[in-house]
Amino acid sequence: MKLVIFDCDGTLVDSQHSICAAMEHAFASLQLAVPARAAILSIVGLSLPQAFATLAPEQAPAVQRELAELYRAAFGQQRAVAATQDPLFEGMAEVVEALAARNDVLLGIATGKSRRGVARILEREDWVGHFHTIQTADDNPSKPHPSMILRAMAEGASEPGATVMIGDSTYDIEMARNAGVGSVGVAWGYHDAQHLQAAGAHAVASSSATLIAILEALFAAQRSFA
Repeated sequence: MKLVIFDCDGTLVDSQHSICAAMEHAFASLQLAVPARAAILSIVGLSLPQAFATLAPEQAPAVQRELAELYRAAFGQQRAVAATQDPLFEGMAEVVEALAARNDVLLGIATGKSRRGVARILEREDWVGHFHTIQTADDNPSKPHPSMILRAMAEGASEPGATVMIGDSTYDIEMARNAGVGSVGVAWGYHDAQHLQAAGAHAVASSSATLIAILEALFAAQRSFA
């Protein structure tokens, strides 16, 4: 059985507008300079404590924690605004449905989002039951620690050589390498293809249409990803 694990933000859903708006609110609420949009998008994928340690390293831990709480509250409010609701990237609904319909594939999610945030997307897209294992920031160390993938493999009884992580960030690729599994970067997210390749991605998909073909090629090679 093959295990295909997806990142969420930047891979399945385009949540950059909600993320940036919530970040701007958090920093402005404390009268702190708002990081550049590129800096904000660069930390997508990290758990909130690591994200704010990166974006505001000069601030005390207590301030970083307050920023995280302000962000969490603002992001929750953004979900209620239709104009900023995080849409799926083009073609990803079809990719998930095609893989979920196969009897030789298990699907998983490994994300810096909360479990509640993931549940909202699964319900919205009618994906409840499609994903065998869901690993979130609520239960695991931040990427690139391999915990999410290792726990996903344990729940899916999957071997490293039959497991692939799909993500848009270098954190996803580094997490996959740390777990000894395959990794596929996606070029439509928040880190560019050059950085994904430099991080060690085994392949980078330029579009959703090429993604399944890349997965088939990786699995057919029966390669060791360690």
